[in-house]
Amino acid sequence: MVVNLHTRRFAVGETATGKLIDSLGGPGDRLWPRKWPPMRLELEVGATGGHGPVRYRVESYVPGRLLRCRFLRPRGFDGYHEFTALPGPDGTSELRHVVVVRLRRWALLTYPLFWRPAHDAALEDLLDRAERELTGTVARPARWSPYVRLLRALA
Repeated sequence: MVVNLHTRRFAVGETATGKLIDSLGGPGDRLWPRKWPPMRLELEVGATGGHGPVRYRVESYVPGRLLRCRFLRPRGFDGYHEFTALPGPDGTSELRHVVVVRLRRWALLTYPLFWRPAHDAALEDLLDRAERELTGTVARPARWSPYVRLLRALA
């Protein structure tokens, strides 16, 4: 079982952070990083969408709070990914993204070689975008590793 977690805390309330989740995949998307294949998704339970070769179905959606999508592709990914806006202390909030997946067949090989490094880079870019949207700046921008730059060049 793989559990992959990315989080970032912001000095704004959870309502502002939740609005970023609510924009995901739509024409006014303020969350998905522009450096990656565009996200296309209707935010309603049962809708299908994705980005690049990744496809999923919306399993749960609580506006301003939670979006959970079940993987449809790539093959061998049995699980989900989820965005959550959580309240923090003193009026802060946290944006959390987690992947929980059981890998089967070829995914046991492709996840560590391709999917995990690409996913980690995309999620850190997404958190940078969230930080820029919410605060106007990014304190410590994410940097792609040489391996991620190679994967991107090959794609």
